[in-house]
Amino acid sequence: MPLNRPVVTALAAALSLLTSACGATSDDDKADADSTQAGASAPGYPVTLDNCGRKETFTKAPSRVVVMNGASVAEVSTLLALGLQDRIVANQQGYGSSEVPGRAAAIKALPTGDVALNDAYDIPREAMFGLRPDLVLSLTSYGFDQKNGFATREQLAQIGANTYVSPQGCDDEPSKMTVADSYRLLRDMGRIFNVGAKAEELIAASKKNIAAVARKVRAEKKPRVMVLFSNMTMGSNDFSSVVSHGIVNDILAKAGAANAFADASTTTFADLSKEKAAATDVDAVVVIAYHDPNPAAYAEKLLKEFPQWPAARTHTYVTLSDSMYLGPSNDLAVERIARKLHPDAF
Repeated sequence: MPLNRPVVTALAAALSLLTSACGATSDDDKADADSTQAGASAPGYPVTLDNCGRKETFTKAPSRVVVMNGASVAEVSTLLALGLQDRIVANQQGYGSSEVPGRAAAIKALPTGDVALNDAYDIPREAMFGLRPDLVLSLTSYGFDQKNGFATREQLAQIGANTYVSPQGCDDEPSKMTVADSYRLLRDMGRIFNVGAKAEELIAASKKNIAAVARKVRAEKKPRVMVLFSNMTMGSNDFSSVVSHGIVNDILAKAGAANAFADASTTTFADLSKEKAAATDVDAVVVIAYHDPNPAAYAEKLLKEFPQWPAARTHTYVTLSDSMYLGPSNDLAVERIARKLHPDAF
């Protein structure tokens, strides 16, 4: 689900990675030299991408990738799906859970760069320089905002690092994000790392899975669904973590459902009062877990709080995590939701 900046800060506050920056060893230098030589001789370069109005040109496959937090797992999950985990020297992303077996553990096992995070719970400028990246990935342009203590894209270019802002993240309010943006992220990483065939394979498999589900639920009535984060406060009202726009709406539509709160806000998240939530017919609830070990308990509590909802009477809820977000696994969310809402179609 696309995140605006206050939301990113609130989500990122759940992280507690408190270590200090470290330098590289001579072994790192040798690895860099080997990787540079291999990348330079590989076919398919140079590669140039237009990213947020900037031309980013890659002359080789990056070998020292830094993945910024942004309360995202989109970028790190995409790299893992493409088999590029060995290129990551520092990752600050993690949801604590995943619909993909083994992915949460694989993310947890990645190096963090031993960085002391700043007040925005991400990698500060000087620590970033110390990591000696050749590619820095950020969910939105906020990750390169100097006033928040981050290295800018221009400063990173001066030390030889390319930068990349994920699809729909240029304006730091990616409320128009769709599943197609997950495919674009895969495709861009495929081009950057010269693994385009693998990216296209993943995209084709996802499209095939989603199309199969869509065919099954095409004639079904579309339940009205509330999508929200469990145990998360992002605004001033009782229900400030309710998703109103973004990729979740596309996922719901493909699963034969609709967002019950799509009209509650023009931005990604709706900051709702308890009265507004109570007055809306909710046929089902999708709870997104962000470092919450028991999202089902939150869903159960929510249904008891609003017994007038059709969802409470039918006890209909789904708990998900990273598949509801930008990344390579949206087809899993589509299928899980569709099977719960339309069991007779399967």
